[in-house]
Amino acid sequence: MKVSFDYDGTLALPHVEVFAKELVDKGYEVWVVTSRVSEDDSILHPWVKPDWNKDLWASCERIGIPENQVKFTSFADKIEFLKDKNYLFHLDDDLYELTAIMESKDSCQPLNVGHFEWKENCLEVLNKNI
Repeated sequence: MKVSFDYDGTLALPHVEVFAKELVDKGYEVWVVTSRVSEDDSILHPWVKPDWNKDLWASCERIGIPENQVKFTSFADKIEFLKDKNYLFHLDDDLYELTAIMESKDSCQPLNVGHFEWKENCLEVLNKNI
């Protein structure tokens, strides 16, 4: 079962990173779907420095997320990647992204990390899909 996390403002938070690690340890396929630009696309964005994603890669290593489970959208709407790929949820802090996921009618549940029960909401989605 696949789940998705935004990075900046979400997975970059220590308590969210701990939760993602717990999911990896339980066998969930945890993905990072971020609006950031990848190193490969940095030629198109000259302001991107070579170590731009160093913090993201360090988090992925601590959590156990393989590089092939990181999607850089380069500022495109995240739903364009998530749609029709059977993600159970996407956790994000960006209301625009969450609204776009909700409006798409995709099965991926948009969850707001800013909500005080974000973790309980994630677990509820997971428990419904066991």
